[in-house]
Amino acid sequence: MSFPLLTAVAALPAIGAVATAAVPAARRTAAKWLALAVSLATLVLAAVVAFRFDPGGDRYQLTESHAWIADFGVRYELGVDGIGVALIALTALLVPFVVLAGWHDADPLEGRTPDRRWRPTQGFFALILAVEAMVIISFAATDVFLFYVFFEAMLIPMYFLIGGFGDRAGARDEDEAAKQRSYAAVKFLLYNLAGGLIMLAAVIGLYAVTADQLGEGTFSLQAIVEARQSGELAMAQNTERLLFLGFFLAFAVKAPLWPLHTWLPNAMGESTAPVAVLITAVVDKVGTFAMLRFCLGLFPEASAWATPVVLVLALVSIIYGALLAIGQRDIKRLIAYASISHFGFIILGIFAMTSQGQGGATLYMVNHGISTAALMLVAGFLISRRGSRLIADYGGVQKVAPVLAGTFLIGGLATLSLPGLAPFVSEFLVLVGTFTRYPAAGIVATFGIVLAALYVLVLYQRTMTGPVRPEVERMPDLRKRELAVVAPLIVLLVFLGVFPKPLTDIVNPAVEHTLSDVQKTDPDPEVEAAK
Repeated sequence: MSFPLLTAVAALPAIGAVATAAVPAARRTAAKWLALAVSLATLVLAAVVAFRFDPGGDRYQLTESHAWIADFGVRYELGVDGIGVALIALTALLVPFVVLAGWHDADPLEGRTPDRRWRPTQGFFALILAVEAMVIISFAATDVFLFYVFFEAMLIPMYFLIGGFGDRAGARDEDEAAKQRSYAAVKFLLYNLAGGLIMLAAVIGLYAVTADQLGEGTFSLQAIVEARQSGELAMAQNTERLLFLGFFLAFAVKAPLWPLHTWLPNAMGESTAPVAVLITAVVDKVGTFAMLRFCLGLFPEASAWATPVVLVLALVSIIYGALLAIGQRDIKRLIAYASISHFGFIILGIFAMTSQGQGGATLYMVNHGISTAALMLVAGFLISRRGSRLIADYGGVQKVAPVLAGTFLIGGLATLSLPGLAPFVSEFLVLVGTFTRYPAAGIVATFGIVLAALYVLVLYQRTMTGPVRPEVERMPDLRKRELAVVAPLIVLLVFLGVFPKPLTDIVNPAVEHTLSDVQKTDPDPEVEAAK
C-alpha cells in the first residue's frame, strides 16, 4: 500500500490546528511559531505532491479509496488532477504568509480592561490551519459527499475568523466595530449555508439517480463520469438541469458571482488583511474549482445549456465589480470589488468551453491568489500604520516609505494584469479562449481591463503620491518580517509572468480531460492561412 500523501498533506494542518489551540494561554509566541512551522511543513508536503504528479499520466493520481458510510455508497476517495495540484500548491504556499502577516493581529489589545475579552492568539492561528486542512481536502476529494462535507465545514472556522478577529483600524467605537464584524460574519455564513443547503438537495438527488439507474447509489465522481460516458447512466434532461443548478448556485455563492456576491465586500472589509487573503485567495477558489470538476464533469449537457446565462453573469461581474471598485473610499473594499471582477474573468474562461479559456481560468485562480495576497497584505501593513482604511486619509506615502509604496505598486500592477506579471498570461488566455467561441463576450470583457487600470492607478495616486499628509510623516517602511511576507510573492509574480510553463504543463492535460467530459473541442480558425 502506497503512502497516503494526500491525506497527509491535509491531516498535518488539521493536527497542527489542534496542537496550536492546546498551547497554554501564556505561551502565545510559542503558538505562533508552531502554526508557522506546521504551515511550512504542509508546504513541503504539497511540493512533494506536485513533484510526484505526472502531467502525462492518469487523470487522477495519488488516489486513495476507503469505505466510509458503506450503506449509502459514501467513500473516502481522494485524487488530484493538474488543476487540483496547482490549487493545493497555492493554498499551502499562501498560508505561511498569512500566518506571518497576522503575527500580531490576535495579540491582546493594549489598555484593555480586565473585564473585557481579549483576542485568543492560539485560536486565531488554529482556525487558519483548520481552514487550510479543509480547503486541501476539498481540492482532493473525488467523492461528491466527502467534498460537500468539507465544502460546508470550512464555513465554521471562517465565521469565527471574520466575526472574532476583525480589523482594528478606524474603529471609533469598539462595540460598533464588533456589531459590524458580527454582521459581516453572519452574512457570510447565511449566504454560503443557503447555497450549501440547495447543493445538499442536489447531492441527494444525484444519489437517487445513480441508485435508480446503476442499481446501487454512488457518490464517486469517477464512477459517475465513466457511467455517463459509457451510456450506462443517462439522466433525464430536466433532472440533469435541476441537479446542475443545485450545484452551481452553491459554487456561485462561494466564487462569488454576481448577484450572489454581496457578502464578500463586508467580509473582507471587516476582516484582518491576512483573513481577507484567506477568503478571496484560498476559500473562494473552491467555488470556481468545483465548477470545473463537478458541474462540467457530472452535468455536461446542463453545463452547455446554462452557458449563455453564466457568460452574461460573468460579464456583469467583470464590469460591475470594476465600476464599484472605482467608486470605493475604503481600500479593502476596493480590493474586494476588484476580486469580484477577477472572478468574473475566471468563470468566463471556464464556460467559454475552450482549452485556452479553461487553461487561462485555472492559471487565473493561481495568479489571482498570489497577486491579491501581495496587494492585500501590503495594504494591511499600510492600514495598521495609519489606523484607517479610508483612501482619503493617505497621501505622499512613497516619500516616507518607498519600499512599502513600491511593493504596493507592483501588487496593484499585477491586479490590473500588466504584461510581465503573472495575471497577464491568465487574462490573455481567458480573453483569447472567449474570443474564439464568443467574440461579443470577449469584447465586453476587454473593457474590464481598462476599468482595472483606472481603479488601481487612482488608488496608488491618491495614497502614495502628492504632498505628504501630516499623519503619515513618520510612517515607518516595511520591517524585516513584512518584507519576508511580500518579497517572495513579488518574485513569484515576476517569475510566473515571464515563465508560466511550469504551471501550464501541469494544468493543460487536466483541461483537455475536462473538455472531453463536455464533449467540446476548440473552434476551427475562421480565417484560412495564406497558401
